[in-house]
Amino acid sequence: MKKRSILKKIALAVIVVIVAVYAAANAYLINYAFVRPSDGDGNDRPSKVLVKNQKWLSKQRTYLWEQKAVGTDIKLKAVYLPAETKTNKTIIVAHGYHGSSYNMASYIRMFHNQGYNVLSPDDRASGKSGGRFITFGWKDRLDYCRWVKQVIKKNGNDSRIGLFGVSMGGATVMMVSGEKLPKQVKAIVEDCGYSSVYDELSTQLTDQFGLPKEPILSTAALFASPFIGYNFTKEGSSVAQLRKNKRPIFLIHGDSDDFVPTSMLQKNYDAVRSTKEKWVVKNTRHANAYYTHPKEYARKVGKFFGKYLD
Repeated sequence: MKKRSILKKIALAVIVVIVAVYAAANAYLINYAFVRPSDGDGNDRPSKVLVKNQKWLSKQRTYLWEQKAVGTDIKLKAVYLPAETKTNKTIIVAHGYHGSSYNMASYIRMFHNQGYNVLSPDDRASGKSGGRFITFGWKDRLDYCRWVKQVIKKNGNDSRIGLFGVSMGGATVMMVSGEKLPKQVKAIVEDCGYSSVYDELSTQLTDQFGLPKEPILSTAALFASPFIGYNFTKEGSSVAQLRKNKRPIFLIHGDSDDFVPTSMLQKNYDAVRSTKEKWVVKNTRHANAYYTHPKEYARKVGKFFGKYLD
């Protein structure tokens, strides 16, 4: 009897330890993935080209736009760079994970050179915007709908707007595509966006930590939902939003992308029922298509937006 009692206590202790370790793992994952970083702006090793374009951007006469994140009191900020020649055409640029408008300097310059106004927001918990928790584009999509309205209000009802994003920003504009957008939004270009928040976290959990996606992600989703505002096992799908998209869209992805696997491009592309194009960029890793093929990138993206915004 005494031996059985000891075994029960040992078994209970083991269960408690397992639960504690599991809870700690989930807490670590939530903090790692969703909490705003305190060390910089995601620009750890900028390329010489990016540094050059950031210096260029710092010398331009830009304007600060502000708004509140939908459903919260979080203050969001965006950089607005008007075209040199007045125009009603504006590209809204969405940045990547742990990024900011500052990281998008190369794309801002590219679109500026093509004659567009450019609006580059800092998402929730990013750049100069407020907020503690990153929402991987899902809640941000509603904020971008509000940015669109602000462009129309300030630049006129005859505005012609394009949406553009890279990495998490690519996923963000795909998520925006499924919303009810004003007629002024004419086309979308996304570069290396993921098929869903769940798919991307699954990839990172396996690749970075060597762990199975379940049951960790389902539990983490429950723990995280009060902070990020949604359950990423049920929401946060680019694919689901693309099925509702009615606008022309151009999807770009590097063929050597192992951060957002290139296979996600096909899932996204297959979901689109509107006019669509895709470009698999050779010898290109994650979010590097512009940097490995700058002239071709500018030409292809410029041609696509020019076709639908003119």
